[in-house]
Amino acid sequence: MSLAKLNSNLVRLGAASAALLAPAIAFAQETAPAAAEAVAAAPVPNKGDTAFMFLCTILVLFMLVPGLALFYGGLVRAKNMLSVLMQCTVIGSAIMLAWVIYGYSFAFGGSTNAFFGGFGKMFLAGVTPDSTAATFSDAVIPEYIFMLFQMTFAAITPALIVGAFAERIKFSASVLFCLLWVTFVYFPIAHMVWDANGLLFGWGALDFAGGTVVHINAGVAGLIGAIMVGKRTGYGKDMMAPHSMTLTLVGAAMLWVGWFGFNAGSNLEASGGAMLATVNTFIATAAAVVSWVLVEAFTRGKASMLGAASGMIAGLVAITPAAGIAGPMGAIVMGLIVSPLCYFFVAVVKNKFGYDDSADVFGVHGIGGLFGALATGIFASASLGGIGYAEGVTMAGQFITQVKAVVVTLLWCGIGSIILYKIVDVVVGLRVPVEAEREGLDLASHGEAAYHS
Repeated sequence: MSLAKLNSNLVRLGAASAALLAPAIAFAQETAPAAAEAVAAAPVPNKGDTAFMFLCTILVLFMLVPGLALFYGGLVRAKNMLSVLMQCTVIGSAIMLAWVIYGYSFAFGGSTNAFFGGFGKMFLAGVTPDSTAATFSDAVIPEYIFMLFQMTFAAITPALIVGAFAERIKFSASVLFCLLWVTFVYFPIAHMVWDANGLLFGWGALDFAGGTVVHINAGVAGLIGAIMVGKRTGYGKDMMAPHSMTLTLVGAAMLWVGWFGFNAGSNLEASGGAMLATVNTFIATAAAVVSWVLVEAFTRGKASMLGAASGMIAGLVAITPAAGIAGPMGAIVMGLIVSPLCYFFVAVVKNKFGYDDSADVFGVHGIGGLFGALATGIFASASLGGIGYAEGVTMAGQFITQVKAVVVTLLWCGIGSIILYKIVDVVVGLRVPVEAEREGLDLASHGEAAYHS
């Protein structure tokens, strides 16, 4: 073949190839802008929001260990200190594993079911470094940090229950109950309240950071546990005063610090809403401390450190559902009101009915959470400094919705907890022998002591 003919064939081949490729090139030219626009439109997590949520997640872990463990540990007798530390530590760790295996899916798995998140994210299926979770604005955060933040809530909530039956429950029973409880009570309630497809979310119930999901839930389960496990041996006769108010205050202070992650982090981004939650977490708590101390001074003649610490927790509990919803002045009012309510249940109601709630889980978390959930419906009003209601919703309408949400939580948790305590009692037994209780659970259950003389 001559060089001229070869060149001629190459020219014809090039022309043919160009003709064949022309439609593809034209299609690519047409779709390229659309593809680029789609890429540009895909939201990218803001590094500041991501760092903020990381910090908040670590703060909530700090609430559990060492915060809650030391708070409850100081409230029990010295011979049971280590048992409380163990329960908080092991229960929290077990729930973390349950959360990543199936709990995240049960709560936020994408199901349209009003009570159950589904199986779509079992074993964290589809959760990757590139997947994102929506916030309350048009922003997103990495799904990993959203999953972990919610995990810390799931871990600390059942640990709150521990204080109600401390000093007489079997270690195995406490762990087994809490695993069953998060599975059948906490995960469904979390889905109902915080997932867009959830029943209470659909009703428009307001719960910014866990008044129903965390505190009413734990408080009710604690009350039922205190009754079903039974009173401590010698209750009402033996001295059962807290062995270390120093550790209790240290733990309470850690809870207050960690609670900023709990409340501000529930905004899911570092914005003005998070700062409102931060302000309210400061001042509602301060108001509740002052209020509890004043009530004690008037009723007992002396204000106690135990009362101040109890007021601190009561204020934190009450403001939790309203943290990013109520205005600062509303938060102060909520803090001032919650302490007398909780004090009444701790000092009067508990004694009248005779149940042994060791660390006043129901009196503080249950009652404080119930008050906070209902008060959120009132103090959300823009006329009272709150962020306002959804369009067409009145204060009365929102309050009724809050009442319905509280009733659903009480029934779901109450019935579920009774059944689960019964199951645990049949499987492993709820209570240690009297001899072990008298010796102290540190040695009887764990073979070591918190203190050595």
